[in-house]
Amino acid sequence: MRAVTIARNYAEVLLSLAEKAEATEQWGDLIDATAAAMSTPGIEAALVSPRVSKEQKAAIVTEALATAPRPFMHFVVTVVNRNRQLLLGLIADEYRALVDAKLGRVRAGITLSREVDALTKNVITERLAKAIGKDVIAGFAVDPAILGGTIVRIGDRVYDGSVRKRLGRLRQQLIAGR
Repeated sequence: MRAVTIARNYAEVLLSLAEKAEATEQWGDLIDATAAAMSTPGIEAALVSPRVSKEQKAAIVTEALATAPRPFMHFVVTVVNRNRQLLLGLIADEYRALVDAKLGRVRAGITLSREVDALTKNVITERLAKAIGKDVIAGFAVDPAILGGTIVRIGDRVYDGSVRKRLGRLRQQLIAGR
């Protein structure tokens, strides 16, 4: 079975637990933080080591998540006990995707040629939301190499409205027209 499929199954269970606790967004933050913490070299080495028993691994996780809700802590302990701790990052990604689908929103990566102010970011996000008919959670990046315009990534789709892309098309047309 593929890692993404396994991660999706765990994410579905986590989502059902979070919905019961009425803490969908908070648990999203928790799984993101947990995945990040467990991917640090020292902790990851301990959790994947065959020299560390499952009981010791469970104790490490229980201690680390002492302030987290009990169902969440038990979920992570179960993931570790089943030797799936390396999938926590994927589980977090799949969890976010499930929550986004449930709430009718999408995550978009928006690349601009230069840094813009908060008002411009809001306008871009609002126009994008209106164009696709869903709420948009936008992440902005700057890449001067695109020269101008915008590149938008939503899932597997890329909408390239950059000046670099337009100049490339114009170049191809000029070469083809010779």
